[in-house]
Amino acid sequence: MLQQTQVATAIPYFERFMRVFPSVSALAAASVDAVLAQWSGLGYYARGRNLHKAAQIIMRDHAGELPRTAAQLVALPGIGLSTANAILSLSFQQPTAICDGNVRRVLARWSALPLVVESKQAEQQLWQLAQTLQSQTRPRDYTQAIMDLGATLCTRSNPDCTQCPVARDCGALASGEAVTSWPKRLPKKTRPTKTATLWLVFNKAGALWLAEPTSSTGIWGGLHQLPQSLPETLLGQDNYTLSPIKHVFTHITLVVTAKVVLLSDDRHFHLFTNGLWYNPKDKTRLIAMPAIVDKLLAHWLQQGRSS
Repeated sequence: MLQQTQVATAIPYFERFMRVFPSVSALAAASVDAVLAQWSGLGYYARGRNLHKAAQIIMRDHAGELPRTAAQLVALPGIGLSTANAILSLSFQQPTAICDGNVRRVLARWSALPLVVESKQAEQQLWQLAQTLQSQTRPRDYTQAIMDLGATLCTRSNPDCTQCPVARDCGALASGEAVTSWPKRLPKKTRPTKTATLWLVFNKAGALWLAEPTSSTGIWGGLHQLPQSLPETLLGQDNYTLSPIKHVFTHITLVVTAKVVLLSDDRHFHLFTNGLWYNPKDKTRLIAMPAIVDKLLAHWLQQGRSS
């Protein structure tokens, strides 16, 4: 969950997830829909799908036990070398180095690395430095410490150098330049903007229609989604067009225009197959759906309409 997500955001999802799936076997036995329902709103849904697949592989190929080598861990879906090494050092006290985003930032500043951090040469040097510095006697403590250093003090935009335990020999701090000049980076690419139209279709009971997933990949893969088109026979129903809203992803900004249809009777129910009716007021029923659904529901209510 901490891949691409801040700790404060991940904590409530983690606690709820562990209550529902307290063991690898429980996670492996669950349906992917049940897993993604617990992941809804956290984003990067491939992580949830990969976690589910990894649990099934662990049960099938490793007798329910987490592998204890980097090669075996990296072979699991969704686990890269840094995550594998973090698991080995934190769980099994193996002196394996991690080099995630926080650690790269700490090491690039401490060493005043002159290279663009995205370059292959920088990656090699940072990995080598990470392995050299890793404690051979207390790997668990060291791994946790350097992750926390990057997360709490050596932050991206507002580092607290006065409290930093390695400030006395930090190359970036000694340089006289702004510490935030490191890591050296390539110029940011402009995030492209795309547009989409999504339909909010409510029945007389106030339930919302969600279509079944059509793919297990993509930004909303494996999730129930709002339809992007409707049969022409429905277009004559009471409908409203909401003002566009922005939904930001890592790689694109999506400008969504929502159109609302209020079904006045049950005559058109036969048109709705391969999906489900979701009551937004039923908080006990978790559906695997993207965060944009709740965002558009709130937008609809703010427009002064009620289903």
